[in-house]
Amino acid sequence: MNNFSVDNFKEDIRFRRKIVHIETIPRRMAKYGRIDDLNPTIKKYLKNKKIKLYKHQAIAYEKIKNKKNIIITTSTASGKTLAFNLPILDDLSNNDKKTALYIYPAKALSNDQLNVLYVLEKDLNLDIKPQRYDGDTPKSSRYSIRQNSKIILTNPYQLHHVLSWHHQWRKFYSNLSYIVIDESHYYKGIFGSNVAYLIRRLKRIAKFYGSSPQFILSSATLANPLELANKLTGEEFELVNEDSSPSGEKEFILYNPFIKNMNLSQVNKKSSSENKNSLIVYNNQSNSISIHQETELIFIYLILKDIQTLCFTVSRKIAELIARWGKQDMLNYRRRLVNSIITYRAGYLADERREIENGLKTRKYIGVTCTNALELGINIGSIDAVIISGYPGTMISVWQQAGRAGRENQKSLVILVAFENQIDQYFMNNPEFFFDKPCENAIIDLSNQILNKSHLLSAASELQVKEEELFEFNLNQSDITSLINEGALIRNTDGIYSYGYNDDPSFKHSLNQLSSESFKVMNNGKLLETMETSQTYREAHVGAILINKGETYIVNEVNLKNNTINVSKHNVEYHTVVLKNVKIKIVEKIKKVKIGNFTIHFGQLEVLEDFFKYKKVHFSKTLGVFPIDMPPLKFKTKGLWFTVDEDLKEELEKKYDDKNVFIGGLHGLEHSLIGLYPLHVMCDRFDVDGLSDGYHEDTQKPSIFIYDAYEGGIGINEKAIEIFEKLIKSSSKLLESCNCDEGCPACIYSPKSGNNNKPLHKEGTIFLLNHIKKEIKSKS
Repeated sequence: MNNFSVDNFKEDIRFRRKIVHIETIPRRMAKYGRIDDLNPTIKKYLKNKKIKLYKHQAIAYEKIKNKKNIIITTSTASGKTLAFNLPILDDLSNNDKKTALYIYPAKALSNDQLNVLYVLEKDLNLDIKPQRYDGDTPKSSRYSIRQNSKIILTNPYQLHHVLSWHHQWRKFYSNLSYIVIDESHYYKGIFGSNVAYLIRRLKRIAKFYGSSPQFILSSATLANPLELANKLTGEEFELVNEDSSPSGEKEFILYNPFIKNMNLSQVNKKSSSENKNSLIVYNNQSNSISIHQETELIFIYLILKDIQTLCFTVSRKIAELIARWGKQDMLNYRRRLVNSIITYRAGYLADERREIENGLKTRKYIGVTCTNALELGINIGSIDAVIISGYPGTMISVWQQAGRAGRENQKSLVILVAFENQIDQYFMNNPEFFFDKPCENAIIDLSNQILNKSHLLSAASELQVKEEELFEFNLNQSDITSLINEGALIRNTDGIYSYGYNDDPSFKHSLNQLSSESFKVMNNGKLLETMETSQTYREAHVGAILINKGETYIVNEVNLKNNTINVSKHNVEYHTVVLKNVKIKIVEKIKKVKIGNFTIHFGQLEVLEDFFKYKKVHFSKTLGVFPIDMPPLKFKTKGLWFTVDEDLKEELEKKYDDKNVFIGGLHGLEHSLIGLYPLHVMCDRFDVDGLSDGYHEDTQKPSIFIYDAYEGGIGINEKAIEIFEKLIKSSSKLLESCNCDEGCPACIYSPKSGNNNKPLHKEGTIFLLNHIKKEIKSKS
């Protein structure tokens, strides 16, 4: 950075009272490694480019040369790409036939990496003809790429649809030696589980053509990298995780717009542990600007100080909005900087994205607002500062975004601007938890029957499936029989299975969805997007406001017979929130876990969600409540549940003289637990849902259920059982540190509450949490 100091920011009257913590992340010195018997051509290249391999790059190089499957989990800009490119190019240069497949989650990233390979090919004087093969590849070029390119870069979506054409890839698959899966932390939840089966289908085809490729995965830091790599590919891996690249000192500021009258002396620059007992005080009436306007104020401040800044936002619309406000303000402050502000997001044309990427490197652009599209390893050079507007959902994303600021010995600044929700406010009041928190577990669940059936059918359409291969798809005999009875699967007398129809099943199953049943969102005959049934009920009922590419649309009609949603474009200032009633039946008890004297159950649940009303909301004001006329949504999923002693109801009602204290406490407990799920499990709070019931028929006790919000389940709640004690502790800490009187969005309110956050009782919630903590500490 220039002469700007973090002191300038923390002493500014507009910002200083909202800074709750400053963490100084010290500079890290480089550690270098050496490789014995390095290819002379590569050795010369490194010498000419004045590149010294970091220790982790040298370790990765040796492991790859020794035919090990590896996953590399070092930080952003630590040279992971070079670590796998060099040994692969070394091998390919010595063997004319060998090929490699590079899989990237985004086209922009594959294009960036293709340019890297072009440069390496030229500098190393190789003839490998690297090329992208995706939806943008001209048909006229595809045959040549399949026949001549030794490295092909693609994405899972393209691979999903071209596997059935594997006979056209015979030459490439017959010599497939390496499969690289970059940004592998991206593959989690439904998408990750789908890609895991996609990779298994790819392996079947490679085996059919006589090859057994080596896997190389590159990832951000994870809590479970080896587990992720194994579940994603079905192979065993070795881990390369000791980051030996250099990094400059980083000042990381936690900034809370929802705090009142915090003395600057509370800001701790050395040890976050001194902030453990600080309290959050809310005064929403005093906030005259919105959270996004507050973000824009910081954004403009840094640009005016000539600090090149990336501002990560929660959505495309907000990214565009902050950039627009910034340009308008610059007309008043410094007109020459108006064109130095721009937005970067998915949806732009490739040439537009490349122009912005190059503009960041040359400092043509000083301020760029963006979505998480720039989390991925796209080369944009060194940035002075990063603003993270709202916790992005995982610590992985936090450090990916923060890693964009500062390279090597450059000092940098990161500012996390908190929203008024449970997780953001928990971090603001517990900075030691934030900076000590390990990254999350990435969850891939291979037991969802809907997903498994879809991939078995795709595999059978690609190559006949042998009896012994069925175990790869985790289906029981009844599932196989049902597919045969439907005509989707045909079994011959030799026990070989084939696909039963003449279409391509891959086009019926999206990698981003579980169910093949989807709704088309149409505007004047034009397809805007598709969405699953459950998403349709939540977000696209009649009267709902949909946002697509920053534009707002009103849903006019939902046709459940032909699965279409008709919308019309309108500029509106309000949004819609759906209300629902939930009923749950326990279908199967799979297991129960005891923690002290507290018991958690896990099993299969039948959920009935009745979406009966929706609200029109402008900021926090409800404009009206309107009925929804749709049949209830019924599905089976997996979830956890626990019961609460009914005697506590009487005790609470006597203590607070309030008939709603018990059910309000249960409801608040459900909300606070769900709100903090993403602290411990790599998921979004909208990936799970819940029900609190003063008396449930199946348990015959007061109960709380928390379930995966997807048919069949995706493994979230099974993982949550392992961290349930931590979840209880963090929920208790959140409520104790929140200074609201009756509950607020930072503790027990939920933005997706199906019954409008009623009833809720903060003291009742705290009482129940304390009771559960005592049970957990007790010995059986």
